[in-house]
Amino acid sequence: MTAEAREAGAPEDPAADGLRPLHIALLTYKGNPFCGGQGVYVRHLSRELARLGHRVEVIGAQPYPVLDEGYDGLTLTELPSLDLYRQPDPFRTPKRDEYRDWIDALEVATMWTGGFPEPLTFSLRARRHLRARRGEFDVVHDNQTLGYGLLGDVGAPLVTTIHHPITVDRQLELDAAEGWQRRCSVRRWYAFTRMQKRVARRLPSVLTVSGTSRQEIVDHLGVREDRVHVVHIGADTDLFSPDPSVPVVPGRIVTTSSADVPLKGLVHLVEALAKVRTEHPGAHLVVVGKRPTEGPVAQAMERYGLAGAVDFVKGISDAELVDLVRSAQVACVPSLYEGFSLPAAEAMATGTPLLATTGGAIPEVAGRDGETCLAVPPGDAGALAAGLGRLLSDAALRARLGAAGRERVLRHFTWARAAEGTVARYREAIARAGSDAGHTGPGAPTRPAATTERSTPLTAARPAAAAPAGAGSPAPTDVAGVNSESRATC
Repeated sequence: MTAEAREAGAPEDPAADGLRPLHIALLTYKGNPFCGGQGVYVRHLSRELARLGHRVEVIGAQPYPVLDEGYDGLTLTELPSLDLYRQPDPFRTPKRDEYRDWIDALEVATMWTGGFPEPLTFSLRARRHLRARRGEFDVVHDNQTLGYGLLGDVGAPLVTTIHHPITVDRQLELDAAEGWQRRCSVRRWYAFTRMQKRVARRLPSVLTVSGTSRQEIVDHLGVREDRVHVVHIGADTDLFSPDPSVPVVPGRIVTTSSADVPLKGLVHLVEALAKVRTEHPGAHLVVVGKRPTEGPVAQAMERYGLAGAVDFVKGISDAELVDLVRSAQVACVPSLYEGFSLPAAEAMATGTPLLATTGGAIPEVAGRDGETCLAVPPGDAGALAAGLGRLLSDAALRARLGAAGRERVLRHFTWARAAEGTVARYREAIARAGSDAGHTGPGAPTRPAATTERSTPLTAARPAAAAPAGAGSPAPTDVAGVNSESRATC
């Protein structure tokens, strides 16, 4: 339907479920899909929602979301922050003329005192923006902002995705912190989790990506069980697919890791590689992420003399990432904890055999040990080494696990399924709020957005297509840096 027809109030074609299409505001305070799992989630969910016939307006802050172009009804509205963590000057102090209002002052003051302000300040800006556009949206979908600004009236029923409680990240960081100064720094950085716990308990509808995350949201955040619903996310199984024409490199192990934080368990994989190379001297590791210059991983590489056996790649395209995974004899997820693990699903979708830990929700994605993957306890370098050695030595096992892994992803973990399940929860939230009775609907007169906000259409007809996946949240690196579950560096 054309914009002119919408403005004239003409009836819209039904969505894929046969009901009236929805106008969805999808919020993300950190949206770049190349440096964070939250951006990957927004990119692929928004595309699939648009393919189902809904109108999706992604409202995001820096790093801005990158959306797939060519889908009618998919737009991006930029809601700028002060972008305090941008490269190459993270933790910068803005110039006087950059300040626009009290929210900007709050953002800088929180950063100056060692806190992470973006969830709170984005939620305040989003509330102001949404209230100015009351009546335009059928539903507001918050992607784990969990800020005070989203409590109360935001102009439409609210649905929130919590990928996993960030309190888990906080505890793992505290457990690994050395010295009282580092522990104080971690506690201050994660001070926003107190706000997120308070907000989560008052939310009417929470979506999460796994049964493990659901239980942790109940246990850690105190959300009522009947308010938390699992909607599995997935891989782009068209992009992440087997390709026999891509040569497999003997001894190659591939993993995806963010900055050098305990959660991802990369140091244990590096230690395992050192053990494996005593029997498989050609074994080598390619890490999709930024090379650490200091910290546990850098120290382990130096200690075991692995400088030439571990490569780091960043800034690669989707196609390059897929070919890299296809070229590996083994894909590995060594994380101590994951709320879902899109790298596991994506590797399995390519038919590459997977070695993964049992941390968090990884078994829910990867399946049973010996059937669709090899599974080992988290934090156990010896078990990782044994699994790697077994896979590198057994071509038949690699082929069997690779085929079974792809079949599992096709059955359970795709973005199309995720979008369908999400829409069902939207409609429940709308019905519960009684919005259908007093619906003003898309096409109603709107108020202009503030001058600092910019809306970019991403329209034009394009055949249905898809692309990759992921979802995480900020954590402290050392003193300067926002960690992201990344394929590249912000």
